[in-house]
Amino acid sequence: MSSSVRSSIIKGLQAGFQRGRPLHTSDLRRARVSNELAYRYVQHGWLEKLGRGTFMFAGDELQREACLGYLAERLPGLHVGGKTALALRGKTQNILFRETLTLWGPKNVRLPEWFAKRFASRYTSRELFSDELTVGFGLSSLQGEGVPVSEPERALLEMLSEVGTRQEVEEARNIMELLGSPRMEYLLLLLKACRQTKTVRLCVQWAKELGLPWAAQAEEALSGVTGKHRWVRRLGNGKTLILNPV
Repeated sequence: MSSSVRSSIIKGLQAGFQRGRPLHTSDLRRARVSNELAYRYVQHGWLEKLGRGTFMFAGDELQREACLGYLAERLPGLHVGGKTALALRGKTQNILFRETLTLWGPKNVRLPEWFAKRFASRYTSRELFSDELTVGFGLSSLQGEGVPVSEPERALLEMLSEVGTRQEVEEARNIMELLGSPRMEYLLLLLKACRQTKTVRLCVQWAKELGLPWAAQAEEALSGVTGKHRWVRRLGNGKTLILNPV
């Protein structure tokens, strides 16, 4: 095949797709590229196979947000959460945009190897909230992006749920102090639906200790919902975290 014909084929394919984003076999089929033809393109070095059913144009450079959009389309419930979501929404300070990406999503799912190799990330499948909340509650896409990102109230609780394990205590406390006033109707709904006692108690206790203006409202609304006994855990740094009932 001549170089001009090859160039015409590749340019025709590229015209229909976003650069920096992977291609799924279903995308290629819509462009009239069968599985067999895609395999031939890989052999010729026109496409690169990333994983099962996933390709990219040879020489292309994958972009993180484009890849997240690709994954979100195929993994319902996948979203950017916790500290990363707060950073993307401009709610934190001194956090590098390219630090480890915190992703939340359904159980029995692993991030594809091609994504994990290119972008520093970790995946959490903890079911933090009960089914009382509607699917997607507290999630929305940032302007110009199709990737679901936790809104500040949900992101706060996701971050607090990891305190003492994947999240350093003092950093989380400092971030919470800088967040400003949350939308209380949303925060209270999330707290009441939260399955993790530690997260609920930590949110209310720190709000009181930090003198946040909404602390009394949260304490009153959640009175008695987390039991009567103290929550005590020894942290990895040797310190002990003690949380009182709300």
